[in-house]
Amino acid sequence: MNYISITAIKELLATPDISSKEGRRDLAILSLLYDSGARVQELADVLVGERIKGSATIRLTGKGNKTRIIPIMPQTINIVKAYINDYGLFNELKISTPLFFNKNQGKLTRAGISYILNKYTKTARKKCPDLFPNKVSPHIFRHSKAMHLLEGGVNLIYIRDFLGHSSVTTTEIYAKSNPDLKRKAIEQASHNVIPEEKFTKNEKDDLLNWLKEFI
Repeated sequence: MNYISITAIKELLATPDISSKEGRRDLAILSLLYDSGARVQELADVLVGERIKGSATIRLTGKGNKTRIIPIMPQTINIVKAYINDYGLFNELKISTPLFFNKNQGKLTRAGISYILNKYTKTARKKCPDLFPNKVSPHIFRHSKAMHLLEGGVNLIYIRDFLGHSSVTTTEIYAKSNPDLKRKAIEQASHNVIPEEKFTKNEKDDLLNWLKEFI
C-alpha cells in the first residue's frame, strides 16, 4: 500500500505558484484530489454543476455509476472557489461542462492530471527528497487520504463510504498495511486488562540493586 505522509502532502501543495492563474488551477486540482480521496477519473469527470456551492461537499460518480457526496475541508473550498472565480465558472450556462479542463477547453484527462502531479512532485522532491517515493501517482493521493483518516481514528465504515468501496473488506487493507495502527490497537486493548504497576521509583531502584548483586 503506497502512501505519503501528511508532511509530504503539505509540501506538495505548497509548491504551485498561487500568484499565477495556472498555479491556482493546479492547486485546486491537487487539493481536491487529496481532500476528496477521489479516483483520478472521478475527479476528471466532475462537472461545474457538481462543484462546491453553499455546502462543504462535492458529488463524485464512481464505479458502477454510483454517486456519493463527499465532505470537503474549508481550506479546499476556498482554493476551489478562487479557481472558479478565475475561470468564470459561476455562469449557470456552464453547469454541464467539466470543472477542470485543458488549454483546448476539453475535459482534463487522467494523463493530464498525472502530468500536473508529476510536475510538482519533481519540484517538491528536490527540496525534500526523503518525503517522496520514486513514483507518485494520483492514486497515491487516495491511499494517503484514507490512511490519514485511519490514523486520525476515523472508523473503517466511514472511510469505506468516503472512498466509495462496495465492501469494508477492501477498506481493511489500509488497516493491515500500517503496523503502527496494529500496535496502537493492541496497546489500547491491553491497557484495560493488564494491571498498572504499583511500585514507586525507590522500590524499583531497590529491586534493581538487589538483582544486580546476584548477576
